Amino acid sequence: MAQIVIVDYGMGNLASVRNALRAVGYDAPISADPERVAQADALVMPGVGAFGAGMRNLAARGLDRAVKAAAAAGKPILGICLGMQLLFAEGAENGVQPGLGLLTGRVTRLPDGVRLPQIGWNLVAPQRPHPVFEGLPQPYWAYFDHTYAAEGERPVERLALTEYGRTYPSIVGRDNLLGIQFHPEKSSRVGLQMLANWGRMVCASSSSRPSI
Repeated sequence: MAQIVIVDYGMGNLASVRNALRAVGYDAPISADPERVAQADALVMPGVGAFGAGMRNLAARGLDRAVKAAAAAGKPILGICLGMQLLFAEGAENGVQPGLGLLTGRVTRLPDGVRLPQIGWNLVAPQRPHPVFEGLPQPYWAYFDHTYAAEGERPVERLALTEYGRTYPSIVGRDNLLGIQFHPEKSSRVGLQMLANWGRMVCASSSSRPSI
């Protein structure tokens, strides 16, 4: 089975994500070691907190380079909540700050006309077929907890949309990258189904990638 590693950059909810992956058959260790992260077949980047703090923590541990190298090697990367946001080119929280730059676009604050942060269940509307949606209703409900959201520049990367003050991409993806703004580990059956689907994608990718 492919080795999935949960990237520990000091930004929370690691155990709940690991438990959710275990529930669907994937035992993913948690690691802050850039060498172990680089050697993994696939990475999960959870996270709760501020964009700038997340990037500083990644850089301080050498994990930013490890994640970028994994992405360049075609290894599957799943970003959850803050972990999804960090995949983008920049974030506007506490001033404009650079992200990992693996996806185009920026992360900005949701409008003041709605209660912030958005905490609770909201609809996710898939926009195009993708293996991660297998077995899910369309649209479906998922659990959110955030104040900032992506403004993806490329429509092809917007796999699903959600409405809260504005319409924003709640699931993004391209090639080996997948980002989920909501918390699949807190989203009941549909969240576990998504993690199971992603795990199958990881195994398929790992088996087809040539060993070096």
